[in-house]
Amino acid sequence: MCHDQRTVAQTRTSHERRLKTTGTCLFNRFGLPIIDRTREAKLKIGFLPIKWADWWKAGKKMLNFPQLRKVDYHLSIEETDAPLPETLNPQTRYAFFSTLATGGKSLIQSCRDLHLRRTVCYKSLRTKYQKDPIENKRLLREARISAMLQHPNTIPAHEIGRDNRGNIYFTMKLVHGYTLREVLNYRQRYDLTQLMAVIVQIGNALAYAHSVGVLHRDIKPENILIGPYGEVLLLDWGLAKVWHKNLLKIEDESEEAENDNEAGMTGEAKLQGTVMYMSPEQIARDPEIGFQADVYSLGAVLYEVLTGSTPFQGKIVRVLMDQIRSDLPNDAKKVGGGAVPNILADLAMQCLQKKPQHRPTSAAEIVRILKDDWAPTDLT
Repeated sequence: MCHDQRTVAQTRTSHERRLKTTGTCLFNRFGLPIIDRTREAKLKIGFLPIKWADWWKAGKKMLNFPQLRKVDYHLSIEETDAPLPETLNPQTRYAFFSTLATGGKSLIQSCRDLHLRRTVCYKSLRTKYQKDPIENKRLLREARISAMLQHPNTIPAHEIGRDNRGNIYFTMKLVHGYTLREVLNYRQRYDLTQLMAVIVQIGNALAYAHSVGVLHRDIKPENILIGPYGEVLLLDWGLAKVWHKNLLKIEDESEEAENDNEAGMTGEAKLQGTVMYMSPEQIARDPEIGFQADVYSLGAVLYEVLTGSTPFQGKIVRVLMDQIRSDLPNDAKKVGGGAVPNILADLAMQCLQKKPQHRPTSAAEIVRILKDDWAPTDLT
């Protein structure tokens, strides 16, 4: 669940030479240049066609976009047939650690699995939180949810364990790719159909998760990954909510709430998640929160994909929270400058309704609208 930060510097010169001699360039689904032999053809980048000369003016900067990691190894019989030790020590299974990302409370690393001879993603808590019972509970919940969700648009956990100091960790498949945030930073490269295909896949993941009783609660572009084969993956189930088997039993979240009541920048108690993508009921800590909260968050991502900006903006968290609770976002059609199809703008605005019952009935309904009502031939 990482993205590689290598650049295309080694191929930039050859691509520039080919561009100058052949005329135009398009990007493939991974953002890498491919050549179009028609010199004066117009390119569909974003939602509007532009001429080759206009693209080339901005194209040199685009060529610095990170390149997907190339496979730098081949399987060998020395690796596949290496003897397995008679006694397997789980505390020495992983080696050659390299930090990939550091979150607010977790650490994500790549490492070598010496038993299966593969590189995996290794997630654990930062030192400050390793003895925190609530954070350990959340990490354990995330590991088990990730393992139990069996869907093409999620990354399953491989293994869970404790290191030689007794701290919980879990491993999962290591995927090199781009987050949707990185894609949106270069939004002009991609046409609308490509971007809606990403929304459809995330909608599928949410529809599945909801069907088995899991609420994600942290849908945002940073938690959506486009892998090297075009796969779209929904990441980070650390804030996911599940319910008791007995639905009449009220979940006791007093310990978690107490843990979250640290003063933030505004003096507000800290919320779990990213405010600008949160639903009003999630901000209000509504104990009756349901799957419609994820529908709202997916709508916020859709709104940003269509318009280039989030539904509400601001640096002061308290002001942003008040806007989400009481204001309506600017119409997506107007913010998008007239380039946003009506059906997509209306869908985004419906997802962002304050009352859950006024939103689309489910994530599956969002997928249905995108596939059947908007562009069925492009997204099936």
